[in-house]
Amino acid sequence: MFQSSITGFIGSLGLISKTVLLVLFFFSVASWTIILYKWWILRAIDRDERRFFNTYPRAQDVEEVRHYGRRFRYSPSAAVALGVLERAGPESDQALGDETAGETRHYFDRVVNHLVQDQISKQEAYLPFLATTGNTTPFIGLFGTVMGIIDAFQEIGKQGTASIAAVAPGVAEALVATAAGLFTAIPAVMAYNYFLSRIRRAAFRTEGFSIEFLNAFEAKHAESRTRPVEMRP
Repeated sequence: MFQSSITGFIGSLGLISKTVLLVLFFFSVASWTIILYKWWILRAIDRDERRFFNTYPRAQDVEEVRHYGRRFRYSPSAAVALGVLERAGPESDQALGDETAGETRHYFDRVVNHLVQDQISKQEAYLPFLATTGNTTPFIGLFGTVMGIIDAFQEIGKQGTASIAAVAPGVAEALVATAAGLFTAIPAVMAYNYFLSRIRRAAFRTEGFSIEFLNAFEAKHAESRTRPVEMRP
């Protein structure tokens, strides 16, 4: 009975109101899909970060660091470590120990900054859609509200009376559009702010690890090029 009444109510709506609800329904489904996906991916990132930080101090050489980095593929810190090691060839090994060490350190600083920003960009994927949903859907609902009020006034003009029977359908359309717009926007805004705060915390954590890793990487070459590496965060 409730389902049939909802179906009948939607069927009684005007073309503009149906279009508004259809657009809001699309935004709602897309935003909830993104919310669930981002929740899963950020959970995987936190899990692999913890595991990487627990195993990284046990690394005895560069190959073990590479092994741990490939093992925890969702860890941004592991990705940064792999990126630095992939760019460290024989030429850079020698440079870190001679008079061009300052220039090489500057190069690796830029490499680390690029790698960290790349990881942040990956984590922020699809967040602009949530921001767009939170900013635009209330106005889409407001548009449906305005059109519903216009229909209500037109019905009053046709019937020549301001009775409940003449006003109620247009007001109902207006309230439905407003509620749908808020229902779509509020979860998107809350999820956007929540995910953004988690990404910022992850970025600070990755930046801190990158500084320590690069310092250990440089110290290893400054001490000896043949001694087995022992890098600790």
